[in-house]
Amino acid sequence: MYCNLRLGKLSVLLAAALITVASCRRGTTDDNYLANDDDREGYATEGSRIGWANEDIISLADQAGTLYNAEYIRKAGDKSVSVAVDTMNTPHTLIVRFGNKDVECADGRTRRGSIVISYNGHYSDTSDLHTITFNDYYINGNRMSGYMKVTRRDTTVTGDWFYNVQVNDSMHVNPEDKINNKFVLWNGNLVRRWVGGQKTNDRSDDYFTTSGTATLTRPSGHTFNFNIATPLQFATACDFAESGVVNVTGYTGNRVLNYGSGNCDNAAQLNIDVHVYQLTLVK
Repeated sequence: MYCNLRLGKLSVLLAAALITVASCRRGTTDDNYLANDDDREGYATEGSRIGWANEDIISLADQAGTLYNAEYIRKAGDKSVSVAVDTMNTPHTLIVRFGNKDVECADGRTRRGSIVISYNGHYSDTSDLHTITFNDYYINGNRMSGYMKVTRRDTTVTGDWFYNVQVNDSMHVNPEDKINNKFVLWNGNLVRRWVGGQKTNDRSDDYFTTSGTATLTRPSGHTFNFNIATPLQFATACDFAESGVVNVTGYTGNRVLNYGSGNCDNAAQLNIDVHVYQLTLVK
């Protein structure tokens, strides 16, 4: 009987310990316990990656359309990156060409192919529509396709230059890798503000904020709606979303995705109900 009592007490203690461990896991901030790949860096990484790429593309177009050359896009002495403009025909066409082989640009990133911008009037006219498409364009080995329709709404007040952006594009990640290649689709209506770096021609000090709504479709076909609660901040010099809060809805339920407070790092935070998880974004 004495043995049976000891065994009974041990069973109770073991059960209590298991309950305690399970409770700790449910409340953990360790991303290892997130249930699926969508929540583990999936849509968080892809939203940051394609969001940054779109900001960069509009920035490149504005640089080319303002100066009509590639001086601050290419590395010093490199002639492989060029800008061509046709204002004889309507609509006008501006093309930023990087060539058919990867070339390292002034910002240290590799690009190839072309960015094509169609517009009327003068490039910098307020309310003019810029339609941006791609001709076999790659950024750091990722291929962009689709289009963006960008309307400049104010170019007069420094710190409040903003654009309406209708985006319907995709990023083909690792297209040369037959096993790990994947498509990420991005579709939405956004407001983009150019909030820093307007006073210089150097793109390295530019940063932007984006608000609005968009839908991200992952390679698995899973779709997530991004409702930007606090504007996302992107800098041309940073590979990740630096800050901003997004309410994410999808088949997994409601999530709150927080990209931080303005530092350039690969950290993000995901809130699911009362639980908080730390994420590591992938470049």
